[in-house]
Amino acid sequence: MKQFIRLFQICCALGLASGFSVENSNAADASGRPAIENLSARKFTATMQADYLLFLPKGYDAKNARRWPLILFLHGAGERGTNVWTTAVHGPARYIEKHPEFPFIVVSPVCPNGAKWSDDLLLGLLDSITANYAVDTNRIYLTGLSMGGFGAWSLATTYPERFAAVAPICGGEGYIGAGLSLMDGTKAAALRKLPVWAFHGGKDTVVPWEESDRMIKLLKRFGNEDANLTVYPEAGHNSWTVTYDNPELYQWFLKHELQPSK
Repeated sequence: MKQFIRLFQICCALGLASGFSVENSNAADASGRPAIENLSARKFTATMQADYLLFLPKGYDAKNARRWPLILFLHGAGERGTNVWTTAVHGPARYIEKHPEFPFIVVSPVCPNGAKWSDDLLLGLLDSITANYAVDTNRIYLTGLSMGGFGAWSLATTYPERFAAVAPICGGEGYIGAGLSLMDGTKAAALRKLPVWAFHGGKDTVVPWEESDRMIKLLKRFGNEDANLTVYPEAGHNSWTVTYDNPELYQWFLKHELQPSK
């Protein structure tokens, strides 16, 4: 928290310094454009794409009025690449193999080599899925492991209004996502009531369990009473197998439904 406060103070200081310079030089026009030769505004446009696995539950029928809960699963760094089937190595897919009556739509994108999870890409994918499939938008859940745990924290704290519950595993995050959301009234309200159940191995030497602990403590400090952490005392970095094999996780998801922010 001290790091975030310090970053915020630095940003404020820089902003004040910049404002002082512009005000005294009278160099900017009404739009804020400074009088700098050869400085122009341009636009860059990019098209995003992602390969992903899509699981549709038994009984799914797009023409039916029924809407289904959805889990967005983010894999770890070891599964990055071009083979989308690596996303089924860990996570909900392993549980589905043993429990074919799994009552969720599951979306499992693959992250390219050398990259990390992008909030914009994930939101674009989520928007596409909800527009084209029978998704209950009040019951969208987010989870991920390791690098995917970091991705889940980032996406959840920056866009808390999109998810009914979140379960990051052996991840962590800086305070920037939560900090920005807490500056926005609507997002702050959503973040304070976002159900979070984090998991971590007590003997994790890749991502220390304190990473999850500090995120949970941050949420609690700002009034989230439904943020909890489970630490497996003897587990190392692989705290995801026992977590995704536990039916209580999926039962916990289904207990939560997105409610309008107040």
